[in-house]
Amino acid sequence: MTLRLHNTLTGTKDVFEPQTPGRVLMYTCGPTVWNYAHVGNLRAFLFYDLLRRHLEVTGNRVTQVMNVTDIDDRILDQAGHAGVTISEYTKPYEAAFFEDMSALRAQRAEHYPRATEHIPDMIRMISTLLEREYAYVADGDVYFRIASFPRYGALSRLDRSGLRAGIRVATDKYEKESVSDFALWKKAQPGDEKLGASWDAPFGKGRPGWHIECSAMSKRYLGDTLDIHAGGVDLMFPHHENEIAQSEAANQKPFARFWLHSEHLADATGAKMSKSSGAFTTLRELVDAGHDPLAVRFFLIANAHYRSRLRLTDEALHASAEQVRRLRDLAERVQREAPGADDGELVRRVAETRRVYREALDDDLNLPYGIGLVFELVREANSALDEGRVGERARNELLALLSEVDVHLDVIAAEEAGLAEEVERLIAAREAARKSRDFAMADSIREDLKGRGIALEDAKDGVRWRRIKAPTGEGRS
Repeated sequence: MTLRLHNTLTGTKDVFEPQTPGRVLMYTCGPTVWNYAHVGNLRAFLFYDLLRRHLEVTGNRVTQVMNVTDIDDRILDQAGHAGVTISEYTKPYEAAFFEDMSALRAQRAEHYPRATEHIPDMIRMISTLLEREYAYVADGDVYFRIASFPRYGALSRLDRSGLRAGIRVATDKYEKESVSDFALWKKAQPGDEKLGASWDAPFGKGRPGWHIECSAMSKRYLGDTLDIHAGGVDLMFPHHENEIAQSEAANQKPFARFWLHSEHLADATGAKMSKSSGAFTTLRELVDAGHDPLAVRFFLIANAHYRSRLRLTDEALHASAEQVRRLRDLAERVQREAPGADDGELVRRVAETRRVYREALDDDLNLPYGIGLVFELVREANSALDEGRVGERARNELLALLSEVDVHLDVIAAEEAGLAEEVERLIAAREAARKSRDFAMADSIREDLKGRGIALEDAKDGVRWRRIKAPTGEGRS
């Protein structure tokens, strides 16, 4: 099967093949922790999760980096008003982000680099840009000279006739009408040192601009050329445009082969959800209002294609909760009820739905279309169960389908009480067995977890675990 993804850079659905067969290098724009992530942010983060899961389904091993921006104009402003350092100010919002991602069952990325922990990488890249004359110093700040990069604007289809050579913009965010040389480094201001937001650099004491952060950190963990760079559509300009200019000017290589962008989430009035406008809703608020986080997950990834706008309403969330219930009820019925006589047509229909569902995901992650087909089958399967027409073959096909669907959705199987704690305990037991050279015991623990739908991955920084499709009839998927 061939995976096609909509590449913003080309404007077409292109066949995706990583640079190294079976290994995908993916950078995904993460949270700016100046406030709680709103549900619109979470839609983008769950789009990354869906993309990651399907890349793994197609046989790839994914190395994903998601940055944590813990320094920018807004963070400095808020920390200054609160009278605390930027580290003290961002810490609770960063913790809340990870809590939200866990509640939504998002798989963890391999790396979550904080911007403030990679200042030397940024200084090195800025120094390279200065040496190659893509950048210049002005009044203690360092700016990227967009006139030096002829491809500037290709991603966002920018009209280059409007470029204003030599005009500078110091703010992190601005509109296309204000396109101009952008800040790579901002000289220290009174009070920055007290906020913990000032570093020494060859070009003067200061702090990085927002855009250089992702260029430097992606290079650090993934190299010069990414297979995929993903983010929200609002980041296309100026952030992603500036990333391309910085990275390709510094590294003299293509920055990213595929650019994927998810659309906005609108509130009930149809307005774009935005923290800066104050019109936003958090996951915590939805949970406090009685909504299940997994219904929220289903709503955000299965109700509309990731490139289509989606509107958040109570009615839509309640409908999503009902859809999750229907999937869970069918899975429970199929496993609980004794097999009847096989209906050959039902077996054929389930097998066909499995095939077309996979085709939908291979077609630019069209999960909403695939799920629509699954729900047509849910009605048929429940009728067949009522009539005793689900035999062993149909049962196995249905369980396989639901397991495959839940690799993407991860909402059907209920979380086992204490699952995370138990897995961590077994990982510790496996590590102890390995240290004592009891490899049979270590292998037994790994296989036991695999049978329950938990895969272990040995990494430099320890052992990670993630959910996978369990063998038919065993464990959770």
